[in-house]
Amino acid sequence: MSAEYSIRALLGSSLLPANEARILLADVINKHYQLPRSALLSQDDLALSPIALSDWKTLESKRLAGEPIAYLIGKKGFHEIELTVAPGVLIPRPETELLVDLALDAIKQVAGTVTVLDLGTGSGAIALAIAHSANNAVVTATDQSIAALQIAQQNARNLKLDKRVNFKQGSWYQALEGNDQFDVIVSNPPYIAKGDIHLGQGDLRFEPQSALTDELDGLSSLKVIIFGTNAHLKPEGLIAVEHGFDQGDAVMGMMAEAGFRDIQNHTDLAGHPRVSTARK
Repeated sequence: MSAEYSIRALLGSSLLPANEARILLADVINKHYQLPRSALLSQDDLALSPIALSDWKTLESKRLAGEPIAYLIGKKGFHEIELTVAPGVLIPRPETELLVDLALDAIKQVAGTVTVLDLGTGSGAIALAIAHSANNAVVTATDQSIAALQIAQQNARNLKLDKRVNFKQGSWYQALEGNDQFDVIVSNPPYIAKGDIHLGQGDLRFEPQSALTDELDGLSSLKVIIFGTNAHLKPEGLIAVEHGFDQGDAVMGMMAEAGFRDIQNHTDLAGHPRVSTARK
């Protein structure tokens, strides 16, 4: 192949932002040549084969059309783990790591086994990150989407956490059997209001809408989760939910109405109110 198809030339001519082009081309050279990302620099004179070049052009054009990088390469780093992701699940986001950290802080305060419930697990990001970082956590993860649960279960197997995370299909608490109770309940539910302009922008255009919006005011799922804890959260147990930057007051108000104590709001790295926590 000619020099125009070398790694250096392809990165230099791509219309993608440089960091995005590097991520996608690194995936191509790993797939076809089993080379690490460092080869983008150390072997930048490598000319791609016709098959590898075709893969690169396909990924480049799809990304230029707006498709999320995580879906294009099929994976996304989250907390301390790497997850398989696909169009059937929400792409894990850095701000959701705050929810994991708050749950882990609560788990550290308990001696012995801690039972955790992750409602609406999607790819399994929250449940698996908690199980990975807390050896004393036994996690139950629910989702109404069978497709999402299949991806979550595959991630659990990949991370060798399938013995410690139990997946159940169903909507919120309906997936549980009887009055199962937990020390910690966490959730990142759909909290974007119907008609919000962000649903038509960026990666959100390609993600499952049911994981993003409740098709109402953005608070209906949060309300079900908060008011449904009575039968499933142990006394002194912690609830932690992610919400929109402008929903903190409403969520804390629901927690107060539901009889919780020690209600707190926590900001993400951008300084936005992102997670509310409370004790039963």
